Amino acid sequence: MIKLNVNGKPHQLDVAPDTPLLWALRDTLQMTGTKYGCGQALCGACTVHVDGTPMRACTTPVSAVVGRKITTIEAIDANHVGKVVQEAWRKLDVVQCGYCQSGQIMSAVALLSQNRKPSDADIDDAMSGNLCRCATYVRVRAAIHEAAKALA
Repeated sequence: MIKLNVNGKPHQLDVAPDTPLLWALRDTLQMTGTKYGCGQALCGACTVHVDGTPMRACTTPVSAVVGRKITTIEAIDANHVGKVVQEAWRKLDVVQCGYCQSGQIMSAVALLSQNRKPSDADIDDAMSGNLCRCATYVRVRAAIHEAAKALA
């Protein structure tokens, strides 16, 4: 049995230690907000926070996160920064198809939790591992700036 702390709740999972966290979340815990994109940690759709740091769930084995705090998009609005980022996303109508957006939001929250006044270069650096096939990058950057203003 693997014991995980997900969104502040303890879970015991009957999965192999090398099971990717993504599949433990989606298939075992039925938390489908975290998306499968590439399976190689290249697109960012599967981004979650582990102890506050963005991590790609598709390549992270559950054994690597035992005893650590995992936060998924399902609970990001419990975090003040998460709530503000989601409000900025809605206000600026960032989402098109939406598939990448949970990963985008998780990365944006991690950035703004560490840096409340990010420059465009800071944003580009923090978001560089998140791909969007609809090319909403300009709106993502604008929403991060909007959220930063609201957090100031």
